[in-house]
Amino acid sequence: MLTEDDKIPFTAHLEELRKRLIRCFIAIGIGFVLSYGFKEKLFYILTQPLISAMKYDGKLIFTGLPEAFFTYLKAALLSGIMLASPIILYQFWMFVAPGLYKTERLTLTPIIIVSSIFFVCGALFGYFIVFPIGFKFFLSFATENIQALPSMREYLNFASKLLLAFGLAFELPIVITFLAKLGIVSVDFLRKNRKYALLLFFVASAILTPPDVVSQIMMAFPLMALYELSIFGAIIFGKKRPKEEKDKDTNT
Repeated sequence: MLTEDDKIPFTAHLEELRKRLIRCFIAIGIGFVLSYGFKEKLFYILTQPLISAMKYDGKLIFTGLPEAFFTYLKAALLSGIMLASPIILYQFWMFVAPGLYKTERLTLTPIIIVSSIFFVCGALFGYFIVFPIGFKFFLSFATENIQALPSMREYLNFASKLLLAFGLAFELPIVITFLAKLGIVSVDFLRKNRKYALLLFFVASAILTPPDVVSQIMMAFPLMALYELSIFGAIIFGKKRPKEEKDKDTNT
């Protein structure tokens, strides 16, 4: 941890943040360029959960002349963000690193690796679990006279929000375990505040997901499971409190 004499000026923090953000944007740009050559294939893969859920000959439409072009661009951008996610997470943790002790910095490498894995797992959970269930529910309202004709733009906006939201949601155990490692939160604190965490999960789900109850519920319940995983991680990797401090809290 930095001492009083070694504190970095606020302007230096802003400069460091600017450098980290520029590197993130460069990584996303490289991922976008690599993905653009496969934009049609990427969009086809992204639409498979919806096409499979359609009982009839499922097709997506575009209602504006430039819609398909810009949709493919956005699909390539989404893929670029996914490809750059390890670098983005690396830049985030490196921005945090100067405020840590040397021994705490040694844990950053495994945290960065696990964070990247959890982000990808969250996106895959949304794609393979949430998408099929959610699309079947929404398409169940179709009748012989009413059929769903989703547009490319609407579907991509819906899918990209969910994929990124689930990717970020799966970072919860990493963040909480890291805070427990620093001693900022404790296992007892996490256990006592379960009910407040549950409320926050539903609020966060309402913000991160599209405005429908199904998506919100399907994010809130995994967040609850991830919270329990966070408590387990805090038990294993959390900062151990001195016995005298525990006894004092117990007596209090």
